[in-house]
Amino acid sequence: MPAKSKKQQKAAGAALAAKRGETKKSSLKGASREMVESMSEKELRDLAATKRKNLPEKKS
Repeated sequence: MPAKSKKQQKAAGAALAAKRGETKKSSLKGASREMVESMSEKELRDLAATKRKNLPEKKS
């Protein structure tokens, strides 16, 4: 499932780092905090791996 915006892709990357233990979960805010609890590592990896070239900054 590819990300629909740059913000979603960025949040998934932050959540993935926390899930792997590279950053603290307490440092997450907003959507990334919810993502780390509700999504698997594979789902987060798929979202974070989305190419950013033609993505809008924020989905309207």
